[in-house]
Formats: sequence, structure tokens, C-alpha cells
Amino acid sequence: MEFLEFEGKTTEEAIANAGAHFQVPSEELEIEIVSVGSPGFFGLGGRKARIRAALPEEPEGDLLPLARGILEQILAKMHEPAAVTATQEEDRINLLIATPDAGLLIGKQGQTLDALQYLVTKMLAKQTRGKVRVAIDVEAYRARHNEALALLAQKYGDKVKRSGKPITLNPMNPYDRRIVHMALQGNKDLKTISRGEGLYKKVIISPAKKKESREDVAGPA
Repeated sequence: MEFLEFEGKTTEEAIANAGAHFQVPSEELEIEIVSVGSPGFFGLGGRKARIRAALPEEPEGDLLPLARGILEQILAKMHEPAAVTATQEEDRINLLIATPDAGLLIGKQGQTLDALQYLVTKMLAKQTRGKVRVAIDVEAYRARHNEALALLAQKYGDKVKRSGKPITLNPMNPYDRRIVHMALQGNKDLKTISRGEGLYKKVIISPAKKKESREDVAGPA
């Protein structure tokens, strides 16, 4: 994995520059913070933020049976009768669960499904020693959720263009953040960036050519 160095006035700008260079959402990059930078005193003596970023190496081999087996073992330990099918879509593994108790596996606002997806992703990455993308769905819940989230992103994107002011969405998991980024990546009037620590981060939708001055807080309905 080859790391390249990027700079910006802030860490977020440096990460955005890395994403633009690799032409992928920043969520998909391996990032190391070199320096957070400093604005200096009255604009003098400031230092730029610096990061190192790289595209993760893709694990080799057929991962479908392994991913399906991991999920089946977890469901068996949960005593949930279910059948799992696995398919490959570009660099993502899709696992579809068929079960008579879909509501239990989805959980409140998809939280149980998110937890399963996170767990399978981590276990698979540990066994293959590489970064993998896994999407787990039950009764087409993800498809409905993704469509609603993409429409929400477009709605707030239009609001940002009208007002000229950034909007910060409520914290989201990496899967949902990717949906927002992808929904707006073709809009040249807007830019999106993730901010925060840990698994759940906020997505900020901003005008592409205007300096951020203020953030309105809103959340998915």
C-alpha cells in the first residue's frame, strides 16, 4: 500500500484533497494524520495540516463463502433461523438474509443490522488481512433506506445551494455516510466531507466555492 502526502489549511481540507486525488470518498482511504496545522498569529507563522493517504489493498481470493459462513455462524449463535445468500458487486460483498423474523434482525432504525454488518466486516478483514466492503440486507430494508437517505441528501443539498450555508447532518455510520457522499458527488456546486471521531461521524454539505462560515444542524427524518 503506497501512501501519498497531502496538505490543506485544515485536516478536513487535506483529507478532501486526498479524496479528490484518488477519486473516491474519503471513507475508503487509509489516512494517517501527520500534522493538524496551525493558523498562526494574525495570519503569520501558520502551518498547513498534513496527512498521508493511500487506497487500501484489495484482499485476494473468493471471499463470498467466507463472508457467508461468518454471518451464518453469528446468526446460529443468536438462535435465529435464517438463510444467507452472497453476491459480489464490484468491490462489495452483498449478504442477503431470508428470515421469518426480519424485524428483530433489522432493529430500531436498522441498528441491529448495522451491528451485524460492522461485525462481519471486521471479522472478514481480520481473516483476510485486507480492507473489504460488506453490505448486509434483510427484506430489502437497505434498498428502501438507501433511497430515502439519497433523497434526504438531495433535499439538504438543494437547501445549501439556496442559502449558501453549510448543513451538518446527524452522526451516521460509514455505510450511510457513503450513500450521502455518492448521492451528491456529481453536483459541482456542492462538496461533502465527514467530520468527527470513531465509527459515527457527521457529514457536512457545503457550497463548493464558498468559505464555511456557519453550520446549520439537521438530522435524517
